[in-house]
Amino acid sequence: MKSTDKNPSCVMPEKLSLDSPLQFECHPGVSCFTACCHNIQIVLTPYDIMILRRRLNLSAHEFITQYTEPTYLEKTDMPGVQIKLTGEKNACPFVTAEGCTVYADRPTACRYYPVGMADFHEGGKEGREEKFFFLVKEPHCKGFDEQKKWTIGEWRADQGVDVRDEMNKEWLRLVMRRKSFGHQANLSEAAQRMFFMATTDLDHFRRFVFESSFLNTYEIDQETVDRLRVDDEALLRFSFKYLANALFGAEGLSIKQSKVLAKAEAMRKEQEDNLRRIEEDYKRLKAEREQLKQEQKAQKKS
Repeated sequence: MKSTDKNPSCVMPEKLSLDSPLQFECHPGVSCFTACCHNIQIVLTPYDIMILRRRLNLSAHEFITQYTEPTYLEKTDMPGVQIKLTGEKNACPFVTAEGCTVYADRPTACRYYPVGMADFHEGGKEGREEKFFFLVKEPHCKGFDEQKKWTIGEWRADQGVDVRDEMNKEWLRLVMRRKSFGHQANLSEAAQRMFFMATTDLDHFRRFVFESSFLNTYEIDQETVDRLRVDDEALLRFSFKYLANALFGAEGLSIKQSKVLAKAEAMRKEQEDNLRRIEEDYKRLKAEREQLKQEQKAQKKS
């Protein structure tokens, strides 16, 4: 897998649709079964983390500590996590000779293979997007030699990727938005910590929302507040909205008017205090100069 990671020829140069044919099948009888679960980078989406830690009955922190290691997303400075490989064979911790032990809740990256998806948004036209699909054919994979035939749409439905697409969409857009800036700007350490917390540790993010001044700062209706207390999916979607607003100034969250006025008043008071200090410093310097002149005159007379 490592050798093919750097080989762009494994991506077939053909634009596919949901109706395009696909001949592929993966099952225990295929000679390469579970080979793709070794020596591979499996980056986890926020939804992957939420589903897997539920499956394992772990807190987000416990899951991240035990099963993942840090990475950066799409060659940006946005922090994320990937599966921590184990053993001499660098295996996914959830794979066995019989297959995946968390198959029903496997990560998004595992569900897509070997069908990739591209999602383009037309500049300046809100809501306009183009999706198409492509195949990833790697030499080690014998699934393409199987006789099972599908359409791309049938394969995706069988793999259960539609829910993943919907839940991952706004997170991916955050990453792509950051990537589009290139190296012209860097996320501050505080922004990186906030992004990591909100996208990998929902337990921590929920505490941030309900145990800090967050709800006193932002205009959020009571129905949404009540839902965020108990609904992880709703909280995850909300975290993406919050990050879009906090990191990129996107619309969707409004600061309470009272907070805006209080901030304006604090800024006005700070300006007045600064002016007062400047005036006091000026008066002190003036007095010191006058005193120095008087002392110099006294010395000349003596």
